[in-house]
Amino acid sequence: MKISLVRLSTKDLATLAQRIISNAQSGKYPVITNHPLIAALQNSYTEYDQVYAKQVYSGKGKDVATADHERDIAYSNLKAFLNGYRKLPSAANREAAEDLYSVFKKFGLDLDRLSYSSQTAQMGKLIEELETADNTQKIALLSLTTAFAEMKAKHENFEVIFADQAEANAELRQMTSASAIRKDLERNLKSYINLLTAMKDVTEWELLYSDTNELVKAAKNSYQQRAGRETESGASRNA
Repeated sequence: MKISLVRLSTKDLATLAQRIISNAQSGKYPVITNHPLIAALQNSYTEYDQVYAKQVYSGKGKDVATADHERDIAYSNLKAFLNGYRKLPSAANREAAEDLYSVFKKFGLDLDRLSYSSQTAQMGKLIEELETADNTQKIALLSLTTAFAEMKAKHENFEVIFADQAEANAELRQMTSASAIRKDLERNLKSYINLLTAMKDVTEWELLYSDTNELVKAAKNSYQQRAGRETESGASRNA
């Protein structure tokens, strides 16, 4: 019973391990019941199963991008309103719009083009200054209290989601690497297969060996078929 475990795909390795463990634990083979190698194989498979299908990062990037886009829109809309309103000489409270726009200029008129961290830092300072008593009054004079509150809320929502992503990514990086977990599973599978191969001529082990060999053959066929498809694909591209 031979198989190159390293040639198995991530999914096929998991499938083979799961089938071998289920077969060994079926109760059909007393010789393997409560064997320590099955316990080791189960433990390594459980750890592998938890991480093999996970992405390298948390997968929260889309949520972060959406939150950033929403705060960019709120920021741009308020900035655009102030920029337009301050240019109308006859508009009531035009000076208030001019003063508020100056606050935007102070912290940068292109915050929506900065990196996440840089924008977050500058937006925090912008909001802090806009919340002073003098500027709050000017915002109210221009009936922009709701618009400002929306921009602040979008910014705070981004900070929450971004922090959540950073925490999730840190947790993933702290996990044992997938390659190390795979090697551990391969090692235990190989030990189990070697054990059955060594004992295959012993009466109590014959059936277990035979059934497990069929599982191994199925796994071997999976990578042989994949290799064949890749060869045919390469040949067609070179034709």
